[in-house]
Amino acid sequence: MGDSPSRSFRDSSPDAGASPHQDQSAAGSLHRRAVLGSALALSACGPGAKSQTVPADLPPLKAVAPFRIGTCVQALHLDDPSFVALARRQVNQLTPEWQMKMEYIVQPDGTFRFDAPDRIAAFAQANGMGLLGHTLVWYAQAPDAFARLDERRVSFEQAYRNYILAVAGRYAGRVVGWDVVNEAVAEDGNGWRDSLWSQRLGAFEHIALAYRFAREADPHAPLLLNDYNLEYIPRKRATFLKLAERLLASGAPLTGLGAQTHVAADITPGKIAEMIRDLASLGLPIHLSELDVSITRSENRLLSREDLRNRQARVYGEAAEAMMALPERQRFALTLWGLRDQDSWLHQENASDSPAPFDEQGRPKAGAAALVRTFRA
Repeated sequence: MGDSPSRSFRDSSPDAGASPHQDQSAAGSLHRRAVLGSALALSACGPGAKSQTVPADLPPLKAVAPFRIGTCVQALHLDDPSFVALARRQVNQLTPEWQMKMEYIVQPDGTFRFDAPDRIAAFAQANGMGLLGHTLVWYAQAPDAFARLDERRVSFEQAYRNYILAVAGRYAGRVVGWDVVNEAVAEDGNGWRDSLWSQRLGAFEHIALAYRFAREADPHAPLLLNDYNLEYIPRKRATFLKLAERLLASGAPLTGLGAQTHVAADITPGKIAEMIRDLASLGLPIHLSELDVSITRSENRLLSREDLRNRQARVYGEAAEAMMALPERQRFALTLWGLRDQDSWLHQENASDSPAPFDEQGRPKAGAAALVRTFRA
């Protein structure tokens, strides 16, 4: 199964010379949070609305957007010629969907494996695509090797540092940025999440340390704070912004904000734009980091599936318009969390969902057309 683990959090030296290998492991289960809240407003897309026409000659997204357009990827996708062709045509940035996370890299004995992320990094480089590192610290993952750490041999903080130095250092100079800390804010916005990292290093301290260690590993990479449901839960957004402000005030090298933007097609119009305006108030670059628009998670029962498909296209358009409204220096990137319906975690969760801007054959849907129209406007 690819490379044997070769490094551990007791060794902070980056191992940048390893050759990429094909990952043959199972994709694993992807755990995402349910979209909260429902939208009751029908907006301009009410019952009986006609499907939007998709031009036959739609240009590639990356050709018309004034900032990077990305998608998530697993190493197994690189074995699919149709996916590879679509990605090469449409995007110029990749985010490893889960194979740069601790659940993949950290082995039970504390050693690290890099076969799949190396392969993704090599593909990105060979195709002139940016690589977004995702993610160094996530409350939801606490590998046994950390939980059972023998601090007579190495302190928890040193192991934490060594892990970040090993991973971020390995890809230093090859990434367009890192999601350093992922989903730090509590679901209801009441403070920050409890985790192994907060318990051992401090609620705020483990976050600030992660940014300092990431900067030590890579002196130049943009370092982002990434979270979800910021468009649905204003209190969570406010807490997210307060955390960002505290990090900046502490001197932590936070240089950008990521909003995952997993939304349903019936989200109230204007919510995404409002969220992006709020995040932009700190003056940092903004990344719409995991954009998808679910049909089946919509809760407005007055909307038919056809209505929801039309609403879905409008949501993609609103997301693009909100990014376009930012000052140029604050447009980090827009990443689609699945190019085709079949690649989406939402489709794996519910086979009747079709959340992506391209269908299972890679043909552009109304969502792709809405993105193009907005970028060209």
